Amino acid sequence: MAKWTPARADTLEALAREILHNYSRGRALVAVDGVDGQETARFANDLADACRALGSHVVRASIEEFLRPASERSARGSDSAEVLYRDSFDYDEFRRVLAHPFRSGETREQEQTVPADAILLVDGVFLNRPELAGLWSYSIWLDSAPGLAADKLYAAEAHPRAAAVAIIDNTDPEHPRRVFADAC
Repeated sequence: MAKWTPARADTLEALAREILHNYSRGRALVAVDGVDGQETARFANDLADACRALGSHVVRASIEEFLRPASERSARGSDSAEVLYRDSFDYDEFRRVLAHPFRSGETREQEQTVPADAILLVDGVFLNRPELAGLWSYSIWLDSAPGLAADKLYAAEAHPRAAAVAIIDNTDPEHPRRVFADAC
């Protein structure tokens, strides 16, 4: 039997419609999580475009903007999976500088105040980790094979696939498709 392969634009539009249906009023924080930071950024950029096409105001950010300085990472042994997973990003700074001000309405974007109804769409790795639990209004997991030992540690400890609202099989990035992790 042939595998269903939707067009990328169709998957993105369906996700955008679902997010906007559930979070059309107020400020919502949406995460695009996965093991490939470049692909999460690409997917989040395209999802932001799909949301904007439906009339939503979207602010884009990446957890990469909160990467700890190399000197801090190397002091703890930045090659180990444990350090890569636990110490790569400054989550306190992310919450203090971006997430909390956005949610409270204090955020400015390019010298303009962000409207009351807006989405902060964040991409990156390790976004469904315990330190960020409860922060996201909606979370997307881009499913692909874990590559690094840090990805395997993250999967074993945080169960990001189970934490996500939407799981996207992204093994073919041009034809991502939504999958459901139910046991029925």
